[in-house]
Amino acid sequence: MESFARMKEALKLYVPLALFALVVLFITMRLVAPPPPKSITFAAGGADGQYYALATEYKNRLSVHGIDVEVLETAGTVENYSLLAAGEADVALLQGGLAGEAERETTLSLGGVLAEPFWIFVPAVSEVVDFGDLDQARIAAGAAGSGTRALTTNLQADWGGAWRDPVALSGTAAVSALLAGEVDAAVFAASVDAGYIRALLQDPRVRLVPVRRAQGLSMRYPALAPVTLFEGVVDLDQNRPSTDKSLIAAIAQLGVRKDLHPAIQAVLLEAAEPIHGRGSILTPAATYPDPVKVDLPLSAEASRFYRNGPTFLRRYFSFEWANFLERAWVFLIPLITLMIPLFQVAPPVYRWRIRRKIYVWYNNLHDLERRGIEAKSDETRNQVLHEIRQLQMEVGGVDVPVSYNDELYHLRSHINFVEALIARQAVQA
Repeated sequence: MESFARMKEALKLYVPLALFALVVLFITMRLVAPPPPKSITFAAGGADGQYYALATEYKNRLSVHGIDVEVLETAGTVENYSLLAAGEADVALLQGGLAGEAERETTLSLGGVLAEPFWIFVPAVSEVVDFGDLDQARIAAGAAGSGTRALTTNLQADWGGAWRDPVALSGTAAVSALLAGEVDAAVFAASVDAGYIRALLQDPRVRLVPVRRAQGLSMRYPALAPVTLFEGVVDLDQNRPSTDKSLIAAIAQLGVRKDLHPAIQAVLLEAAEPIHGRGSILTPAATYPDPVKVDLPLSAEASRFYRNGPTFLRRYFSFEWANFLERAWVFLIPLITLMIPLFQVAPPVYRWRIRRKIYVWYNNLHDLERRGIEAKSDETRNQVLHEIRQLQMEVGGVDVPVSYNDELYHLRSHINFVEALIARQAVQA
């Protein structure tokens, strides 16, 4: 019984402190380190394009962690940047080589994820040998707002000279125009896995123009990289291409708003490895994601992820639990530092509270004794006796720690003494 009483006393003392600590931790985590959102918006591209298909893969992988992803159909990279800056999208696939100062102010990169060569196709009979030869040509170069159009414009400016305005055709529409002779060339910033690129690479009616100064261009643009389409890699039987082709590739990157929760960034990076690490006929497996070939600032979370991989807790717990524990751990040490003096001061405060309650009863008893002695009538005296008995019942129903029983029983005996004193005075009167 004594051990039970001691345990009960300890619970009364420390449970309020523990509850106080939990409340402080909860409030601090909500205000200082809020939980990650349950839904995000992903700006992709056209519904029939590769960006949209990749965004859908991210949607499927993040849904496993309870995160809902809304995929937005957009015109391409230029619109994606606008949506990120306006806060209407949280994540986007962005073609490399297009970021300016304004984009770097609002957007962070989680790394390069995909090589998108700048494909230059001309009729097989054309005498064009370099991109600069197309300065007066009719070039199908994507719709306004697309990454292909923006990259084409940048490269035209680098080559210099007076260029004709590009024709706003993209994808299969640009291919059809090229084959019909409606344009002199068609350019695309697209993955080698895009269906229309595969078809053009095997079509004898057109020819791929290499980029001779791809290495030089890559030095001018951080998110452009030289790649080589090796002889025969598309079709060994037909030996397509017939020679190695040097190309310049825009490295598409995974861009996020600067204020996107780090936990969401981490889970996006986890998803990026299986989605983009498969390799292609242009890049070996495990080339992407890559933290180097980007033209946006790399986020702090991405830098940590590339150095160390998933966090220790994430390796052993689900996304939700790992995030909760990581957030809680940040505040655990300062919380313990705060609680140590509170636990030290708790026993004296608790003792003061118990004794204060006893002292208040003594004050009440003293007041009742004075009123009883000074009573001029039996009615007043009986009222005082009634209040004394109520005080006795109140004190008798109080549960105090064993260590305070001595003081409590002294109080009860004093109440009995005062009651007897007032009652005796009433008989004598």
